[in-house]
Amino acid sequence: MSAGEVQRGLEDVVALESQICFIDGAQGRLIYHGYDIRELAEHSTFEEVAYLLWYGRLPTTHQLDELRKRLASLRALPDPVVRILHETPPSANAMDVLRTAVSALALFEPAETQPGASSIGGAQRLTAVLPTILGHFHRGRLGLSPPDPSPDLSHAAWILNAIRGTEASELEVKGMDVALILHADHELNASTFAARVTASTLSDLYSAVTSAIGTLKGPLHGGANERVMELLDEIGTPPRAEEVVKSKLSRHERIMGFGHRVYKVEDPRATILREWSRRIGQAKGNLKFYDLLRSVEQVVHTEKGLYPNVDLYSGSVYTLLGIPRDLFTPLFASSRVVGWTAHVLEEYQDLRLIRPTARYVGPTDLAYVPLEKRG
Repeated sequence: MSAGEVQRGLEDVVALESQICFIDGAQGRLIYHGYDIRELAEHSTFEEVAYLLWYGRLPTTHQLDELRKRLASLRALPDPVVRILHETPPSANAMDVLRTAVSALALFEPAETQPGASSIGGAQRLTAVLPTILGHFHRGRLGLSPPDPSPDLSHAAWILNAIRGTEASELEVKGMDVALILHADHELNASTFAARVTASTLSDLYSAVTSAIGTLKGPLHGGANERVMELLDEIGTPPRAEEVVKSKLSRHERIMGFGHRVYKVEDPRATILREWSRRIGQAKGNLKFYDLLRSVEQVVHTEKGLYPNVDLYSGSVYTLLGIPRDLFTPLFASSRVVGWTAHVLEEYQDLRLIRPTARYVGPTDLAYVPLEKRG
């Protein structure tokens, strides 16, 4: 890239140094602080990964136990925020609700909003409380009682309980735990970059996360797994996959869940979620989604040579776990908030205002014309 060359979307532009996350696009590897995502998904828990992203190392047994207790103790919402959620129209966009609640929460957490190392308290608070926000909103629009933030539940079990109001099986909890781990961070994606830009101004962590949620709401960043499930609705049965997909491709329509700006091979998160779609579907006697997705995957790869990304299978896992589609993206935020806050904390350690330049392509020598002489 030559000096002054414009890189649309900042593609391949190295904006900063980070120790949090590494994406090896050529080899299809995702690394959190040195640990491969495959190992973390198989052996770890979301709480352990949260500790890793925040502190840069895996916790001891005591440290992990303390973090679990800390997160469980922070699940309740202040009454004014609960009232805001109860007054939210049932038809409201769930991401709007999440963004508004996070912003409002800052008003009642003054000790946690000061920029700097102490913001770890806010990071833990937001991680603990985002599922509570979703539970209040979703259960409220159904006319059901609010979720009870049981301190005995793991974070993954709490998310399922807050939204569904029912006890989850061991397999369901593990499936949710894996999904949370896989979505916890992904380097400088749009929402994480938005959070770091906000933090670079020395604004507070709640403002940075509000920026990230607003960025994630955009359909070019979030929501692809919802579109995948809509495609499966349209296809109906595996034998129709080739016809429907080829028809869409002939009209130059994008098939969501394929291709990635960074990965040149299969997204490792897709590899893991494919297996979890099968496992949970098999346990529930419902392999419809898995079979459909395998058929779509084969057609797209044959026709376009594209590999799956994380969005292809995540929606099927969430659906099998009883998560409504309009909560898919807020659920993503409930995981990614760990990555967002880790990046904000890292930004605070080496502050430099993020301020790129633009190449001006407009005129420079126009003469001012008085208002009465125009047109």
